Amino acid sequence: MYSLIFFTNVLRLLDERGITKYELADQAGISISFLSDLTNGKANPSLKIMESIAQALNEPLPALLETTDLDRQSISMLSANPPSTSLPAGYIRASAILTEYQAFTVQQWDQANRQLISQAQKK
Repeated sequence: MYSLIFFTNVLRLLDERGITKYELADQAGISISFLSDLTNGKANPSLKIMESIAQALNEPLPALLETTDLDRQSISMLSANPPSTSLPAGYIRASAILTEYQAFTVQQWDQANRQLISQAQKK
């Protein structure tokens, strides 16, 4: 499932930035055929390859693995392994670029929600 999220984010960034697969493959030091297989869902990249691609895109690798524009139903239909989550219903993980104040607020929410989830799991 992570490779599915990864390649959807790579395709989105290529489109947003107007970068070709050839340019990305060259900058990441991988073959164009492997990158094409990856973006067509036919390849399973190693962590080293994913890191090379993330560096070439100037994006942190966790950001390329955490979220996708695809909804859970689309991911389930495209993936051989349906996504699993460690979160209870009604909670999601999100990644965002924030100001320091916004990040502080989100960290406070995160801490409060983690406490709620922990308390609920103890019951």
